[in-house]
Amino acid sequence: MSETLRWLTIGAGCAVVIGEKLAGHFLPARWFRSERLAPIVALVTVALLAGLAAQQTFDGGHRLVLDARAAALAVAAVALWRKAPFIVVVILAAATAALVRHLGWG
Repeated sequence: MSETLRWLTIGAGCAVVIGEKLAGHFLPARWFRSERLAPIVALVTVALLAGLAAQQTFDGGHRLVLDARAAALAVAAVALWRKAPFIVVVILAAATAALVRHLGWG
């Protein structure tokens, strides 16, 4: 991919995101309060963040990567499942990643 095409793609992506944000401000609030749409709207942010976390954890370019980030994500998932406070989840995940890296596994 040429440098120009890369920057055009980035610019187009930025324009789409800004357009979506602006559209969200102009759409009537009653659209988001409907019985059918409300559960979907409530979970879209969670789904997007979960997808981003998984992509950032396991993406190694063209291969799957299992390293300290994967171990930290697993520990964080268990801590969240056990309903630990968010700060505890963060500390556990960071400590797990540090320990795994210290042991030379990632």
